[in-house]
Amino acid sequence: MINTPRLKLRQWQPADFAPFAAMSADPIVMEFFPALLTTDQSNAMADKIQAKIADQGWGFWAIEILETGAFAGFVGLGRPGYPLPFAPCVEVGWRLDKAFWGQGYATEAGNAALEFAFNTLELAEVVSFTAVPNVRSQAVMQRLGMTNTGENFDHPMVPEGDRLCDHVLYRITSAQWFAQQ
Repeated sequence: MINTPRLKLRQWQPADFAPFAAMSADPIVMEFFPALLTTDQSNAMADKIQAKIADQGWGFWAIEILETGAFAGFVGLGRPGYPLPFAPCVEVGWRLDKAFWGQGYATEAGNAALEFAFNTLELAEVVSFTAVPNVRSQAVMQRLGMTNTGENFDHPMVPEGDRLCDHVLYRITSAQWFAQQ
């Protein structure tokens, strides 16, 4: 478990599954993903994330708002399970319910995930990527001190020609992260 001034990054709990399924079926939250998820698909994803954290001690943690105890989404670290031109890698990623957008939670939690990546896992570098039109996530990457590499790529899990296929790649090294702390 990781605490920030306003958030708790923690293992998933059974109560998180229903709000996560609602997020995963929300066209606004899922605007930059290829498809909405059914409740079964969302639950399977949450089960997989929960098992990964239990197995290795880190992953895409559930975000809990300290003041209210509300589940806000997830943030964390992962090793993509599909072929990428820059693999192997560890990515930092997030998905928050729209009720929690615009409050700095993704940046606060993302920074905590990067601190874990560089201090605990002692990684040399962390990447992040998103569809080109997803400027909100790119803004979070920039606030985290990540740099757009200019090495766009076609995401292998998005159909060719789809408006979400072209992805931007951001990186941050441990030296860069420590220099900005």
